[in-house]
Amino acid sequence: MKLRLSTSNILSGGPSIVRRPISEKSNVELLNGLRLNFASCKEAAAIVDDQVAGNLSNGHDSEKKNKIPFESWTSLDSNCLHIPSKVFQATPLTEESSEYDITVKLFLLPGSRFADWRLHLQEAIAAVLQELSVESINLLIVSFPGISFDADTEGRGDCGSNNIDASDSELSDAMLYAWRQVELLKSSGVALQIGLAEFGQDRLSKFLPRTKHRPTVDQINVRDCCVVPESMMLFAKQENLELLTHNDCTNILPQGTLRELLDGGENGAGVLAGASGEDEGLRGDLKLEWVVKYTAVVRDRGVIENKGYFASAELSEKRLGRDDQ
Repeated sequence: MKLRLSTSNILSGGPSIVRRPISEKSNVELLNGLRLNFASCKEAAAIVDDQVAGNLSNGHDSEKKNKIPFESWTSLDSNCLHIPSKVFQATPLTEESSEYDITVKLFLLPGSRFADWRLHLQEAIAAVLQELSVESINLLIVSFPGISFDADTEGRGDCGSNNIDASDSELSDAMLYAWRQVELLKSSGVALQIGLAEFGQDRLSKFLPRTKHRPTVDQINVRDCCVVPESMMLFAKQENLELLTHNDCTNILPQGTLRELLDGGENGAGVLAGASGEDEGLRGDLKLEWVVKYTAVVRDRGVIENKGYFASAELSEKRLGRDDQ
């Protein structure tokens, strides 16, 4: 079973979202957005349940809200559990899509299968297009797992080590295979511009000649006062690459964090059964696949109108309920 998590538009989620510092890491923003959206949808489901039961009380204490079965605020569609339900999610743009600059960044997560990366690209982009009710995006950036830009070693003729269980040549071949899907999105007009994240000069010099549609953007995380090495800037200029900086985490959603977010614990959503097995919920091995971040900026005002995240995981599912205990 697939699990598809959504924050919806975090800019319409309330003051706790809007007033957060701009420098906040994306992993914190993602977790806060998911928790807030889950809580909001559970509360809405509790209100509906009360109305159906004829209970017109105005209050919904946290204990009661936490006991709402996850089936009330999630939805199952073609073996994909949407958390929350699609009914709660739709936050389309308010103006014509031509009025926006839409940037999408896909994080392929550690542990995801190389052979599935192209499918993950399709799934993530389809989710964003449906969420925003648009047919195309302005910029797609892909972040591959296990690599990071290191200004200290840049330009030494070494791509650097990766942090996943594969050789660098295997990783390079897998990235190129996934890039073919990115190129299809470019040639079909779904992504007007395409880019990479965390690629240094040495990795780019080996990757670029093998592409059909070259990236126009390279997004890097510079730790030392945002100083990009001069050699990298010269290389980017020669290759017509725009260098952008970011403060995203490479591993934006660790597996243990996701399980804690979804389990039946005190701060969990109650979708997964707890480790003790005493509560209801889904059971099985959880494998993270991808996270996608999208941002829609009103072009003539420079205002972010819509920003959110989707996350996807695979659960080898076995349902545990009261009748099974």
